[in-house]
Amino acid sequence: MTTIRMASLREACALAVALGLAGCGDKQAEAEKAKPAVVVSVVTVAPETVRIVNDLPGRIAPTRIAEVRPRVSGIIVERVFKQGTTVKQGDVLYRIDPAPFQVRVASAKAAVQRAEATRALAAQQAERQIRLKDRDATTGQLYDKAIAELAQAEADEASARAGLQGAELDLQYTDVRAPITGRIGRALITEGALFTVGGSESLATIQQIDPVYADFTQSANDLLALKRTAAQAARRGEAIDADVRLRFDDGSEYAQRGRLLFSEASVEAGTGQITLRGEFPNPDGDLLPGMYVRVQIVQGEEKNVLAVPERALRRDPGGQAQLFVVGADNKAVLRPVTPARLVDGRWIIASGLKAGEAVVVEGFQALAAGTAVEPRPWRSATSVGAAKAPARTN
Repeated sequence: MTTIRMASLREACALAVALGLAGCGDKQAEAEKAKPAVVVSVVTVAPETVRIVNDLPGRIAPTRIAEVRPRVSGIIVERVFKQGTTVKQGDVLYRIDPAPFQVRVASAKAAVQRAEATRALAAQQAERQIRLKDRDATTGQLYDKAIAELAQAEADEASARAGLQGAELDLQYTDVRAPITGRIGRALITEGALFTVGGSESLATIQQIDPVYADFTQSANDLLALKRTAAQAARRGEAIDADVRLRFDDGSEYAQRGRLLFSEASVEAGTGQITLRGEFPNPDGDLLPGMYVRVQIVQGEEKNVLAVPERALRRDPGGQAQLFVVGADNKAVLRPVTPARLVDGRWIIASGLKAGEAVVVEGFQALAAGTAVEPRPWRSATSVGAAKAPARTN
C-alpha cells in the first residue's frame, strides 16, 4: 500500500512539473510574440553591371616646369613677382641693372652712324668713277678700288646694325620674363646679387599646374586588360579614354575627372612595372606637385553580379563573411556569403546570395537569427544628398 502511494505521489509531481514547464513555455512564446519587431534598413539586391576600379598610389607632377634664368649677366636690382603666386608668360620677374647695356646700345648706334657715313662717301666715289669710266677718263684700277670700297662700306654698315640689334636685345633681356604660365616658387636670388650667365643657379622655378599629371604604376597585365576594355568601348562607339579619378590621402574625392594618356606609358627596367600618366584639370590649384594621391582607374566591367553596401557585411570570430537577410516571414536569417571584391563602397558577392533577397544594411547589431524585423528601404548618404541637390545636366 505504501509503494502504491509513493508511485502516485511521483506521478503527481511529474504532472505538476510538466504543467509548470508548459505554462512557462506558453508565457515565453507569448512574450516573444509581444516583443516588437526590430526596425532595420534593407536593400533588395538585383543583378547589375559593376565597373571594376583599381586603386593605385600616385604622385602629382606639373605638366611643364621651367627654371628662370637671365640671358645676360649683371646685378639684380629688383624682384617684381610675389613668391607663390601665378605668373603669366611674358611677365617681368626680375630686373637687371640696365645702365651698362644702355651704354652699349649708345655705342652701337654711334658705330652705325659712322658706318652709314663711310658708306655714303664710298657710294659717291663709286658713282664718280662710274661716270669717268663712261668717258674713258679714269683707269680700271681706280674704278675697281671705288667699287670694292663701296662693298666694304655696305658690309661694315650691316655689321654695325647687327651689333646695334644685339645690344638692344641685351638691353631687353635685363627684364627677366616668365618663360611659361604657372605658379612661381620662392626667389632663389635677392636684390644686389651678381648673376653670371652659364652658372648652375637659377633665379626661380615656375611650374604649370593647370592641368597637372598624376603618375602611377601598375602591372603589364592590368594595362593590357585596360587596353582591351578601351578597344571594346571603341567598337561600341563609346569614348576610348579611360575614366580616371583621384582621392586625396584623407580619403576625400577630387571633384574633377581626368583622362588616361596611353602614349605616356613606360616600363621601369628595375621592377617591370608600367608607369602610367593621367591628366587632370586643376583650376583651383588644389593639386600640388609632389602630392601623394590615390588614382582610381576603371579596368573593366562585371555583368550580372550582386552587390551590397560595404556596411552590410559582417564577419564571425572565425573570419567568415555573413549577411542578415530578411526571410519570407520577416524573420532575420544569418547567411554565410563569399565576397569577391570591394568596388566603390560595395561588396560584390560571389556566392551565398540570391537575386531579389532583402539584405539588412543598418540595424543588424541588435539582431540574432530568427529575430522579427520590420524592414524599411535603406537610403545612403549619397542618395539623400542627390535627392536634395538639383539635377545637373552636361
